[in-house]
Parts: sequence; C-alpha cells; structure tokens
Amino acid sequence: MQHHDKYFLPYQDNWINDTSPLKIFQKSRQIGITYADAYHSVRIASRKNARFDVYISSRDKFQARLYIEDCKNWAEILEILVLDLGEVVFDQEHNASAYVLQFSNAKRIYSLSSNPNALAGKRGHVKLDEFALHENQRLLYNVAKPVTTWGGTLSIISTHRGANTVFNQIIRDILESGNPMGWSLHTVSIAQAVSQGIVERINGKTGRGESRDDFLRRLRAECIDEEQWLQEYCCTPADESSAFFSYEMLNACEDRGVQLITFHQLLELIARNPRSAFYVGMDVARKNNLCVIDVGEKIGDVLWDRLRIELHNQPFSEIESELYRLLALPQIKRACIDASGMGMQLVERAKEKFRYKVEPVTFTASVKEQLAFGLRRDFEERKLRIVYDDKLRADLRGLKKEVTFAGNIRFVGESDDSHCDRTWAKALRQHAARSRPTIGARVGY
Repeated sequence: MQHHDKYFLPYQDNWINDTSPLKIFQKSRQIGITYADAYHSVRIASRKNARFDVYISSRDKFQARLYIEDCKNWAEILEILVLDLGEVVFDQEHNASAYVLQFSNAKRIYSLSSNPNALAGKRGHVKLDEFALHENQRLLYNVAKPVTTWGGTLSIISTHRGANTVFNQIIRDILESGNPMGWSLHTVSIAQAVSQGIVERINGKTGRGESRDDFLRRLRAECIDEEQWLQEYCCTPADESSAFFSYEMLNACEDRGVQLITFHQLLELIARNPRSAFYVGMDVARKNNLCVIDVGEKIGDVLWDRLRIELHNQPFSEIESELYRLLALPQIKRACIDASGMGMQLVERAKEKFRYKVEPVTFTASVKEQLAFGLRRDFEERKLRIVYDDKLRADLRGLKKEVTFAGNIRFVGESDDSHCDRTWAKALRQHAARSRPTIGARVGY
C-alpha cells in the first residue's frame, strides 16, 4: 500500500511487518493496534498464494463484529474483492459461530467470540485479541497454539487485567526468564503512542486541536483511580495481592451485552414480562458518599444488572421518592437496605409502607463480612452478570480486606468518587436475592 505513513504510526507499522511465528503486544487502550491488525489480517488472507485462513478470537460478539468491520474497511481501501458471509455457524459440535469474510482466493477471515473450543481442529493463523480479558486464557492458548503447527502464526494482543493472568505470565517469562518460548514482544504505553503521533491522528478525527500534554492530562484526569491509569494506559498490571475481588472473578461476570436502563425502561421490561423478578440493594448516604440503589433481575439462579441509581448530596425526600417508586412495583420481590446511621429512619418508613418486602441491614463488622464473602462467592460461582463499567469495576477493586491485630476481619477501601458504595449496594442486592424473605425479619438490626 502506498503512503503507509498516512495510515499507520511507527509502532503500528512495526506490528504489521513483524513476521515472527509468535508475537505478543502489551498495550495501552485505544492506540489503534486492533485497527492495524485488521489490515494485517486482510493482507495475509487475500494474497494470491495464501495458504491459511485467519482466526481472530475476540472477548465477545460485539468485539468480533467490530473487528470484521475494520477488515471490510481495509478491503475497500485496498480495493480487494471480498464477500461478507455474515454470521456463520462453522462448528456444529461446539455450536460456535463467527463473522466471516471470504476473498477471491477462497481464504477466509473468521472473527469469533471467546469460545476456546471453536478453534479445535482448525489450521491457520490465530490472533487472540484482548487476551487478558478472556475467561479461560489457559484453555484458549492450549487450543489455539496447535492451530499454527503447519506454518501459521500466533499473535496475542491485550491490555493488562491484573497480575495473575496467563497474559502477564507470558510477559514475565519474556522479561525475567530469558524468553524461553521465543516471543517477539511489542510494548506501547499511551506516553509512547503520544510521542509517535497518536494525538495528531485523534485531533484529525475529532477536530479538538489538543496538545500532547493536554491530551495526557485529560486521560489521566478521566481515570477513576491510579490502578486504572497504570493498567489501562501504562502497561502495568494491577496488584492482585490486596484486592478482595480479583480481575478473574470480574472478567467472568462482566458482559458487554448488559446495559443499565432507566426507570421507564424498567417499566417497559416489566410490561413485556410481568412475571419477572427483581431484587434491590441500597447503600444509604447523604453528603459525603454516594447513595446507591442497585436493581437486578433474577433469571434462573443468575442476577443480571438492570438499573443503578446514584444520588449524591440529595435531600432525604428525593432519596425516598426514588426508592418508593421501585418498591411499589409487584415485580420487586425484596430489598435489603442499609439501616446504619441515617438509613435507620429511611428503612423504618419504608418497612411501614412495604412491610415484608423490606429488610433492614445494619452494617457491623460481622454483617459486612457476611455480605462481602457472599458477593465474592456469587462472583466465583458466576451467579451474577454485571455491566462493563469503569466506575463499578474500580469500586469493586477498591474493596480491601484487612486482618486486625486481634485477628478480626475488616473491610476498607475506596475509589475516587465512592467509598465502595456501589460494591455494598450490590452485596445487599445479592443478599436480597439469595435469602428467602421472612416476614418481620431483621438481619443485623
């Protein structure tokens, strides 16, 4: 392609031109590597003498579809004839589907979501996109590597997601153990991407005209906490040693298909399924912290995020109004509400009006321990699906368990805008759905 530098920055060019059989990229978010990799996929699959198909494993169907759209865009720019086959079931045994492009040489690009077994028995080039976010990285790698045995290549691209991932294990083997597997390592932080011109490319799309320094300052200011900045933009994996909820737990339960809805959308959802069941957890606060109402829908034994109301420095009447219009719905089966401090009055009034539907929960050390470990067990057993949300993730990651000199457990931690209020609301919600309501029950009250 002529004028390569019109489309690609140096670090993108380096990745595209790297022909190593094993190559891996630890990267900042949003620096255009997937975009560049899609170009590479089109080039190697469309060559007249191409021997192999290309298989891209993305974290979910949303990302798989975006990748194939990037490939179609490159095929158009390169004036390469391509047939979009749409979503195709290509593995009946594992019920695996992929978005597929076919070229005139009959070779294909398969962009599939994260089912590792979908790659079993295939032969070709394999690319594992956002590898650290996959639910079962070890199985995915074990299935993917043999696909390349007859001359294909394996590429891994990812930001970090904690220190205890297979992705970080590979990076550490490269940097600390002499690279025994022979990977070609690419590392680009946001600062390195900026130094090579990404801000100017972004300005060309947005019309902002930001300086490089202003761009970096803005990105840093928009991060929820230091962990997010270091991990998502600086290629530094988060320390898992003190976090109560590991990234492995969160990855398994995050679902990009889950979107938080408004109260009116909740009413529409209920109208379509009047027999649905919802549960509420509420962490009460007025000025210093967030007041959070978390609503989940129970489908089978799994609770799905549906609505989260966050109130800060709102009058008591406003807080009560938001709660009452939810509790008035017959489909709200049970609500566990923080009865500590100012929550005591709120719970007493709500219980008078809605009776057995409301359970007061007073936060003591032992009650918090029960709630926190209950929530973690639900994550471990995948009994909830949560929205993909930076604020929620930072809040959950912010919770730390400490053991006092007396041997007692206490929970501490906070993110920039919350004292883990979203976490406690979700823990209360899970408790509401987990336990059978008992008329007049007063847990920790």
